[in-house]
Amino acid sequence: MSYLDALLTKIIRPEVRAVGAYHVPDAAGLVKLDAMENPYTLPPALRAELGARLAEVELNRYPVPSYRELKARICAGFEVPAGFDVVLGNGSDELISMISMACARPGAVVLAPSPAFVMYGVSAQFAGMEFVGVPLRQDFTLELPAMLAAIARHQPAVLYLPYPNNPTGNLFDAGEMAAIIEAMAGIGIVVVDEAYQPFALASFMPQLPRYPNLVVMRTVSKIGLAGIRLGYMSAAPALLAELDKIRPPYNVNVLTQAAALFALEHLDVLNAQAALLREERTRLAAQLAEIAGVEVFPSAGNFFLLRVANVDAVCAKLLDHQILVKNFGKMHALLANCLRVTVSTPEENALFVAALRRAVG
Repeated sequence: MSYLDALLTKIIRPEVRAVGAYHVPDAAGLVKLDAMENPYTLPPALRAELGARLAEVELNRYPVPSYRELKARICAGFEVPAGFDVVLGNGSDELISMISMACARPGAVVLAPSPAFVMYGVSAQFAGMEFVGVPLRQDFTLELPAMLAAIARHQPAVLYLPYPNNPTGNLFDAGEMAAIIEAMAGIGIVVVDEAYQPFALASFMPQLPRYPNLVVMRTVSKIGLAGIRLGYMSAAPALLAELDKIRPPYNVNVLTQAAALFALEHLDVLNAQAALLREERTRLAAQLAEIAGVEVFPSAGNFFLLRVANVDAVCAKLLDHQILVKNFGKMHALLANCLRVTVSTPEENALFVAALRRAVG
């Protein structure tokens, strides 16, 4: 063992060394359908106006850490209940990390359905918490008795409920989610992750005044602003104040702040793009259902989970046609032979359908 290897073994926590780095494949020259991005850009006139706005940003100055104007615009634009505020993060990933850091008391547990967004577990492990995944049913719905039993057994400090779920795409039953939130009263907080809300058109945001232990977390990534890395969460004021203590003082940079303020002035454009993608989702579902050997799972997001025979070979053939999707075949037993594909423009969707027909044929 080299000096450096011995040093790393000594100083780096075993659970960190045991985890592989999050891999993002190079998508240069490919039809990129692996990351649930909005394929549409702003109209040319708005892009020019945004460029002029960004040129006025004082890059030599730190951001104003209160982000008062941006938070007010978010609260107004995304129907945050009166009397509630938001905390901003460098994407949802930072918000998840902040929640983990705030709740990482010795022996604390994070609970989530499984499969779900991988960062729930990764962030918990990095914070020194135990992560417990409760398997979904075969149809990817919640196993409510198992969830309630896990709550009683593990007394989790944090429980995540993605709404809709990634990578499965489905919306969990709202009544079952309410039962879980109520079961967590006095035990821990429930984070409802609504990253895909613009496509689901369902939300627990109006329920915040009802549940003091509820946190609603969202991102602007999926509505066309993935590049600026901005997430937000809302909760009861006292709870939100505690979570805000973990936030680095300058975590949202001035260019992100300016770009987000500009985009929120033109939220109608982004909402119209989301509506187009919802329409494309319906058309793409029908086209995929016609392909023999492809199982299409219902989705309330801007993506589909598909099951095919020999998913590794299918993904390789798609890549041969310059189409990049996400292979989930080995990530969870319930996802055997599954891949996830983003709903994109009519042109890119047509390329994907044609390539998939050839790949499974």
